[in-house]
Order: sequence, then structure tokens, then C-alpha cells
Amino acid sequence: MSDTLRKRIAQRGPIKTIGVIGMGYVGIPSAVLFADAPCFDFVWGFQRASPTSGYKIDMLNRGESPLKGEEPDLEPLLATVVDAGKFRVTPDFSKIADVDAITLAIQTPFKNPADLEPDFTALAEGLRHVGANMAEGTLVVLESTITPHTTTGMARAILEEESGLVAGEDFALAHAPERVMVGRLLQNIREHDRIVGGIDEASTKRAIELYEPVLTKGRIIPMSATAAEVTKTAENTFRDLQIAAVNQLALYCEALGINVYDVRAGIDSLKGDGITRAILWPGAGVGGHCLTKDTYHLERGVKLSGDPLDFPAGKESLYVLARHVNDFMPRHMFNLTNAALARTGREMAGAKVAVLGWAFLANSDDARNTPSEIYRTLCMAAGAEVAVHDPFVREYPGVPIEDDLGAVLAGSDVIAILTGHGAYRSLDAAQVKNQCTYGMPVIVDGRNIIDPDAFIKDGFIYKGIGRGDKNSHPME
Repeated sequence: MSDTLRKRIAQRGPIKTIGVIGMGYVGIPSAVLFADAPCFDFVWGFQRASPTSGYKIDMLNRGESPLKGEEPDLEPLLATVVDAGKFRVTPDFSKIADVDAITLAIQTPFKNPADLEPDFTALAEGLRHVGANMAEGTLVVLESTITPHTTTGMARAILEEESGLVAGEDFALAHAPERVMVGRLLQNIREHDRIVGGIDEASTKRAIELYEPVLTKGRIIPMSATAAEVTKTAENTFRDLQIAAVNQLALYCEALGINVYDVRAGIDSLKGDGITRAILWPGAGVGGHCLTKDTYHLERGVKLSGDPLDFPAGKESLYVLARHVNDFMPRHMFNLTNAALARTGREMAGAKVAVLGWAFLANSDDARNTPSEIYRTLCMAAGAEVAVHDPFVREYPGVPIEDDLGAVLAGSDVIAILTGHGAYRSLDAAQVKNQCTYGMPVIVDGRNIIDPDAFIKDGFIYKGIGRGDKNSHPME
């Protein structure tokens, strides 16, 4: 432990004031939970007053959440901490000088996964704000998913350059990756174990002090900063791999003329000591900010390490192949749509397609990297007219989104279910048929949420992912 850093931290005393940069799906619930903890006095949320996201500042300061999906308890708790005077959002980054600890929850997408080059522009900007304003003894924590060695490399370099201070001596630096799922943000932060990796023992200890008060069931798992980076990228890579495995199985079951959900239930039934069958669910594609790019952060970290990798010569990474399988699924939805139209002698050109669901996750407004966008683009490129419905997503750049389901269904030749929103589970076949085009409309279920037999009986051409038992059904 650096004696200098230990003294700096002791001079500051316990963490009382916290800053959170990035008011999104991670930053908002984190800030609210910090503010709700009795041991902390005040939390600043930092948000740029940009044309696209500046609106969040006034909303949050009114106690209103800009996250409009189903997010249990978030808005009431937000209102509570705002009313108590413990949380406020500002675009003034100079207030970083007043905080004892600052976390960064900023997106880290890839410009082009093929060349493994991430876009760290926003993260670097946030780090520069921190470095230019922080005082000695401050704890800086990166919560963003990052390429291994970023904390000890790029992040440390920017902070030291901007501040003139030395990490591990004048300020503490750690990586504590978020592990949240939209729809259960508060629950995940409280109950999931928290990975905390400092660049040294003093930094790790200080970061533990920050996160322990917000945990209920979760425990702290300390490790090095690089191990924490690999843990986060690897856990999402493994989840992506599991989804790819069941998606490939779904494609196989279609080719074999059987129901993937029967097979899945059979596999999942084998239980006992030493038996692990963590089989997930197939679907129309993987979206969101994490799974779509964390594999590439892990791959990049290995390539940049400089150490030799012993791996089968000339073979593609299993993890990258899994990404390709999951990226293929919205195209498979497009292929199923074409095949269904062809059964009645029609084609995509000139067809009206109703896309149900723009969010990537059921009952959420999170549309980052949504598979629906790929499907829509393919349909439009083939000459189709596409209308989009979503009950939670209000707007999306360049894509009109309707909240009137009837208006989207009216006159449709194709209904494509891309998101498993609860609103779509109660679709009535007869009612939907009356709203669609005359003749035999097509319905393509990418989330297995409707009863195929009910729609087939009412005159639909049905296709579903993994539904080899129904995809070639007799035409009524």
C-alpha cells in the first residue's frame, strides 16, 4: 500500500460526497442508491447539456426518471433523494473538485468490431473532466466496460496528464464494472456481488468503502484492476456464447422439423450433482450496449497484451463466432419472412411490414443496438414499407415509432414480433386478422410469445424461430 496515498485518503476522511458521470441506465440508479445511503451526504450527477441528452438534467432534478421502461422502485427512490436534497444533476464539471469519489458510467462502443478499435471518445472526455478538476485523495472508479489494461493504461495516463497528480500516490484509481440488466437496475446493484479492482491495495480498499453501503445481498469481490476488466468482459462473452448456442440449436431444429422449445425443456431437465446445463432462450437477435461489444473488448485485450496466445492455428475465436451467430438472427427473421411470403406467391417488394418492438429487451425502452433496426433495414432494402410499434420507445434517430398498435397493424401483409413486450403476448388472432391485409397475412414470431395454432387457424402464414414443427404448416 502506498504510504503517500494512504495519508492522502486519511486526510480526506470517510467518503461523504460522490460524483457520478453519465446519467444513463447505469449512472442514474447508481447515483440514486449512493444518495439513499445514510453514510453519504450528497451525490452530484454529471450530465452534458447536449442537444440529445441535456433534457435529462431538468427531468432528474424534478425527481422524474428519463428511463421509461418498467423499472421497479427507481422513480419513487429518485424523487425521495431529490426531495431530501441529497442528489442533484449538473453540467458543471468543476464541481468534481468537491467530491471524495467519482465514478464514470460512460458507453464504450466499437467503431468497427472487425478491426477491434473501440470508440473511447466519450470515456476519454469524461476522464479529462475528472483529471482537470479533482483534488488530491480523490477516488476515481471506472464502471464502464473496457478493454483489459485500460484502467492502468489509457485511463491512468489521461488522469495524470490532466491533473498533474500520480495515480496510486495522489489519488486512488479502480475499476468496478456494472453488472445490471435493464428492468431490474436497483435490484441488480444491491444484490449482485460487486467486482472491485484497484490499481493497488489502497485504491481497492477505498473503492470497497464506496460500494459496500449500497449492497444488500451482494458481497464485494476484490481483485486487481485488470482482473476486474477481464471478469466483466468475460461474463458477458459467456452469456453471448450461451445465447449463440441455443440460437444455433434453434436453426438446427427448424431444419429438422422439430420444436426447439421441446428440445430445450429436455436438456434443461437433466439435473444433479456435477451437471450444468445453463441453456438460455433463442430469439430474433441480441441487442443492448454490453453483449454486442464486450467480446471485442476481451479479444482486443488479448491482442494488445503482447504475450503469445496458444490457440489452434488459423481458427476463429469461439467467442467471435458466437457474435456472428447472434448477429445473424435478425437476418434469419428476414429470411423467414421471405419464405412465408413466398408460400402465398408474394414477395417483399411492395409488402407492408409491421415491426412489433423496437427495444432490444422486453418491457424496456432501451433500444441500443436493437436487432429490429437490422430487420427493418433489410425489409426496406428489399422494397417493403415498414411501420414500427413500441409501447416504451418514444423516439429513435431516423425511425418513426408509433405507440398506436392498431395504426401499425392496419393493412399489414407481415407482422414481425422482434421484442417480447407483454403487450404482444395478448394479441388476439381474429382481431389482428381483421386489421391486416385481405387474404393470408404473415406473422413471424421472433420471441415465441404467440400461439402458432391460433394464428394458423385464423388464416395466417406462421413462421417462428426454432419452430420447425410449425414453419411448414398446411395452409388453411
